This record gives sequence, C-alpha cells and structure tokens, in this order.
Amino acid sequence: MPIRMTLLAVTAGLALVAGPGSAYADDKAAAAVASDENGKYADKDGNPTFKIDEDGTVDWYTYSGFRRFNSDCFVCHGADGAGSSFAPALANSLKTMPYAEFLSIVAEGRKNLSAGKENVMPAFGNNKNVYCYMDDLYVYLRARAVGDLPRGRPAKHADKPPAAKEAEASCMGG
Repeated sequence: MPIRMTLLAVTAGLALVAGPGSAYADDKAAAAVASDENGKYADKDGNPTFKIDEDGTVDWYTYSGFRRFNSDCFVCHGADGAGSSFAPALANSLKTMPYAEFLSIVAEGRKNLSAGKENVMPAFGNNKNVYCYMDDLYVYLRARAVGDLPRGRPAKHADKPPAAKEAEASCMGG
C-alpha cells in the first residue's frame, strides 16, 4: 500500500499546482521534448511526453503505454483511445486534461452523471498493471491527443531502457 499512498500524495500535490478550474490546452508545441533522462522524456513544464523519430520509431514508454492501454483501458475507451458508448475518447480528453488530473482520475476513479446517464471510471490505484505504468499510458495518449501518433500499433519502437526495467521490477515487486 505505500506505493498507492505515495501516488495519491503526488497526485494531490500536482492538482494543487494545476489549480482548480485552470484552463489547459495541450498541443504539439506544449508536448515538445525539453529534457531526456535515460530515454524518458519531459516537456518544458516537467510533464511526461513522447518522442517519435522521423522514421516513425516511438520511444519505449510510448510503446509501453500503447501495450498497457490495450490490455486494460481499450475495453471501455475504445481502440486507440477513440472512445466508445461506455467511455469517452481519451485521445480527445487529453487535449484539455492536465497531467495531474489524468493521474488523479486513473488512481481514484470518477463518476459522472449527465442527461440521466451515469458513467463510472473505476479506480486503478491498486492495480499494479496500471499504476506502475501511469506515465506510459499518459505519453501514449498524449501522442494520440496532439496528433503525432496515428491509430494502430506503432510500427517501430526504441529498446527498453535499463531505467524502465528497474522501475518495473521495483513497482511490480520482482
């Protein structure tokens, strides 16, 4: 449980930074790589982002996010985050959803009632197959949201960095 508590503390802190009701719009310029730490990329604000080479090779974390999305999220959110009758198109939602809000919703879940229809996003804060890969999911969906990653499985991806292997082993308990 310590990882979940840490995750919730981090998301609460990030939510304070973003501020309630703050306007947010993501686009290709905002998602541009500003730093690289062992194959993990960040934008100018320090939020996770993706890197796609001119030949279409995606970074490992974006590829991992694609894989995780297709194992745990697509059932409700549709192929490639395009939405379904059960859940919204995350490829659209991330255009206006800050990183902190994404983390909070995935970890804690959310319930919406609109026009007599109830939509429930379950909490995944206890699911290691999701919370150990939150940044991966985010960068994959961010790449889809800003239009840099087409639908479907990325044709090429970078090798898994040693840092990703270490983080995975630490989080998954292996």
